[in-house]
Amino acid sequence: MKKLVRVSMVYMIVGLLAGIFYREFTKWNDFTGETQLSVLHTHILILGMFFFLIVLFLEKNFQLSNEKNYKKFYMIYNMGLGITLLMMIVRGSLQVLDYPESAAIAGIAGLGHIIITVGLAYFFQVLFQAVKE
Repeated sequence: MKKLVRVSMVYMIVGLLAGIFYREFTKWNDFTGETQLSVLHTHILILGMFFFLIVLFLEKNFQLSNEKNYKKFYMIYNMGLGITLLMMIVRGSLQVLDYPESAAIAGIAGLGHIIITVGLAYFFQVLFQAVKE
């Protein structure tokens, strides 16, 4: 369970730093338009910190980690979230620097979303197995 507390805390720190980065990076570049960076910190806090705090409570009540696919869920979800967040940073930074949109970045971000979806499917499979009637 401490692993879940740690990962949640790491996402909290990264989320707060992303908010600072957004504010300072746009200020340094005199940027006032729309950018992916403006929603990065909320994505990190919700999909990272809060999600794993919820998983922590479920682990406490239902021992999710004893289920067969728990490690697959944990690894796949974090990998997908990492890819997605990295692409948000790249795309947002390029928007601030006034670079054109990139199909490659959008494609990789889409792959990150697909991986998150697979991780969520494993999560619900684990949850259904752990919750006994």
